[in-house]
Amino acid sequence: MSRNVLLVSHVRREEALQATVETARLLHAQGIRTIMVDAERDELGQWSSSNAVECRLSDIGVLGKDVSVHDLELAIVLGGDGTILKAAEVVREANTPLLGINLGHVGFLAESERDGLTEAVARVVTKDYSVKERLTLDVTVEVEGKVVYSTWALNECTVEKSAAEKMLEVVVEIDERPLSSFGADGVIMSTPTGSTAYAFSAGGPVVWPGVEALLLVPLSAHALFARPLVISPNSLMAVEVLHSSSGNGVLWCDGRRTTALPRGARVEVRRSPDSVRLARFRQGVFTDRLVAKFALPVQGWRGTARGTDEVL
Repeated sequence: MSRNVLLVSHVRREEALQATVETARLLHAQGIRTIMVDAERDELGQWSSSNAVECRLSDIGVLGKDVSVHDLELAIVLGGDGTILKAAEVVREANTPLLGINLGHVGFLAESERDGLTEAVARVVTKDYSVKERLTLDVTVEVEGKVVYSTWALNECTVEKSAAEKMLEVVVEIDERPLSSFGADGVIMSTPTGSTAYAFSAGGPVVWPGVEALLLVPLSAHALFARPLVISPNSLMAVEVLHSSSGNGVLWCDGRRTTALPRGARVEVRRSPDSVRLARFRQGVFTDRLVAKFALPVQGWRGTARGTDEVL
């Protein structure tokens, strides 16, 4: 049976396109067929032609035309965390593992850096990697009691004000009980994976990937009680845009999927039964990943490393 690996690239970055060509060559040399989304394959072809880069598009299949998403062994993602979120959207229905090669800034979800590309491909060839699952969210929007929009999120979903000059008036509910109402720029509802993304920037806590929990982080709330919350992974979170709000809202999920929220709209967020799977090469401690990605100072530490805490 042939092996099919999807390549997902940040097609607006030359470095990512160069890495895509290199990855395709390395995989093809080992008898592994590379697959791309049609639009990205076209972008790669146009770039390689205009830059006189040798790229045999005939060796790259088209997802959905030549190969089904269910026939993919792995998706190699060449870019930053945003590109990994895009890839997760592409392969979600098949739950294909994602292997990130970081070409961005932080690249918290990535497993390897650009200078480790050749080694990463070699480990893909020999299937020398493990697969870890990350919790995701199911998100629904109701207007006048009817579901008008459904989507999902790996990092977070945010209820935000749609106009910069107007505050959004919301009421927050946990497990079908009201918690608090306030005016704010918005509310973030996050997974542990998203705790190092938008929620982190808004002052939320970092949650270790092995902790099963949901986060709720108000954005610039005008309220006495507007602290970040860490709640049960089985809880139902809801945010309603009050009819008295001075403005409408907008829902964003992972910064990619969006819909308008009129006054009276209700957003419900719960744990999804479907996870996102990430390919990992090594075991280590999540603390080390935090230190490396955020360049945290650790000078003066005199402790002794004991045991391992698996990176998820």
